[in-house]
Amino acid sequence: MALKDLLVHVNNARSAKAVVAAAAALADRHNAHIVGLGIRPPLDMPRYASARLPESVVEIMEAREKELLDTSEEIFKSTTAHAGIQDRSEWRSELGNPNEVLGLHARYADLTIVAQHETGGGDGRFADLAEDVLVSSGRPLLMVPFIGAVDGIGEKVIVAWNASREAARAVADAMPILDGAREVEVFIASDNDIGDLPGADIAAHLARHGIDVTVYETPANNVSIGDALLNRASETGADMIVMGGYGRSRFREFVLGGVTRHMLQHMTVPVLMSH
Repeated sequence: MALKDLLVHVNNARSAKAVVAAAAALADRHNAHIVGLGIRPPLDMPRYASARLPESVVEIMEAREKELLDTSEEIFKSTTAHAGIQDRSEWRSELGNPNEVLGLHARYADLTIVAQHETGGGDGRFADLAEDVLVSSGRPLLMVPFIGAVDGIGEKVIVAWNASREAARAVADAMPILDGAREVEVFIASDNDIGDLPGADIAAHLARHGIDVTVYETPANNVSIGDALLNRASETGADMIVMGGYGRSRFREFVLGGVTRHMLQHMTVPVLMSH
């Protein structure tokens, strides 16, 4: 199935232009329709405080939120116009809890594109957005690092494979991208128990879809799988990583230090995740 409906969340973060540019590039490459979604969260203050604020102060705060949303809309429209896809783009704005609103809209898209949350920067109300939507929407999520993405995203792709349900879902969801990639590498950490010939089965599956695949196996040793994966992406010049997200509960990932959380915090290239 081709990518025909893309959804990109646009907020006032410094990375907004880079995220929309990456989404527009994918839409152009796949001849897809793209929706830009701006979300205005309710004013973040205790009820007792808002009741005591003068109406004029509340109006100023609401005007500021509207101004930020207008800026997001301008970023989306100017970027899609520059990419020449304005005839296949539309803007939507919503008021509500960002995680719930984006999670709902994501269910009607082939792929949702969001920005990596920049620790210590950006709007704290969007800090858990990617994690919540990944788990709740039932749809794949492409996270773009706050440092941006290279041109030609999706041409050199690494598939992180551990034979899990989540990894299988990610491969299926990413198939339109893998099918159009110039290079696809299956990355395997050898401490995973996935057969006598790690990577052979998934490589054969992809090959039957006409995808030329190489397999790279590495021992985890004292390097975390997340670090090894990012190092490999740097070595090969990969512009995207495909992987399953949250094979165990988010609480256990947080306590034990899981690969998903590591990638969310330290990604250097766009990461497509499915849960």
